[in-house]
Amino acid sequence: MVPSRLMKQKFTSISGITLLEMLIGIVISSIMMGALYTSYTVVNGSYTQVADKETISRTGRDIVGMLLRDIRMAGYFDVNSVQVAGDEMYPLVISKSTNFSGTSRVCDKLRLVYGDVVYNKGQDPEFTYPIYQISYKCFKSTIPNKRAKVTASGSLPAKDLFAIYKEKISWDRASATWNDPSTDNDPKTYSYELIIDHVEDLVFNPIDENGEIITPAPNKLHNTSKIYEIKSVDVLIMLRSPDPFYKKAKPRPAYAFSNKPLRNKTLDDKFLRETIVVTANSRNIGLTK
Repeated sequence: MVPSRLMKQKFTSISGITLLEMLIGIVISSIMMGALYTSYTVVNGSYTQVADKETISRTGRDIVGMLLRDIRMAGYFDVNSVQVAGDEMYPLVISKSTNFSGTSRVCDKLRLVYGDVVYNKGQDPEFTYPIYQISYKCFKSTIPNKRAKVTASGSLPAKDLFAIYKEKISWDRASATWNDPSTDNDPKTYSYELIIDHVEDLVFNPIDENGEIITPAPNKLHNTSKIYEIKSVDVLIMLRSPDPFYKKAKPRPAYAFSNKPLRNKTLDDKFLRETIVVTANSRNIGLTK
């Protein structure tokens, strides 16, 4: 049996923490958790910004690569193909916008024509030479603006942006008209399909052999004789981030090269805008008419 004196000594030697010490520990832990959360928020915000910018750049590179490839094909026809005459066969036509501001503004349009070669193994004829027309055009974006007020009909208005669409159609030699891609049974053709959204502006400038902008842009109505003098096309695509990028809204310039200075903008918001400019060489235009 343990003497009561020794038991008392054993109990009195047991140490613990006081309520004050516990509160101090909780306060210190809260401060550390707050610091960690702040650091996480900063790092996560920086990562989101980098990811948004990378997404815009990647999207821009994709559409630019597509445009470069198509513009280089403009005016191409195989030496064995039977070419068709007429203004429908103009290799490259640019329709310039004249309205650069407000909700009614529009982008430039591009239309190009080229011939293809198809090998039909075991068939007669083995080679056919279809003619295609490709068009790039902007339509108003249909993405709802979640930061806007609900309309009287109970829906959200669309974002005040553009979306670039592409169409590819084929030529019917028998009827001398462009086919309807929904009924021509050609797997290569299609009506206007969405390529990219969140576009602020799209600009095409035809360039002559001296590096000068051809004005007015050659098309079916203006400067027709200059169509075959287009040596390259300067392409500008201005993209906008889907979500706010900057912490504060302030006027930020957005440049869009053009022979009309009104095309440049100064926008007061928090969104990031990236302008991509490339030059596409029209290597086949002017070789044959």
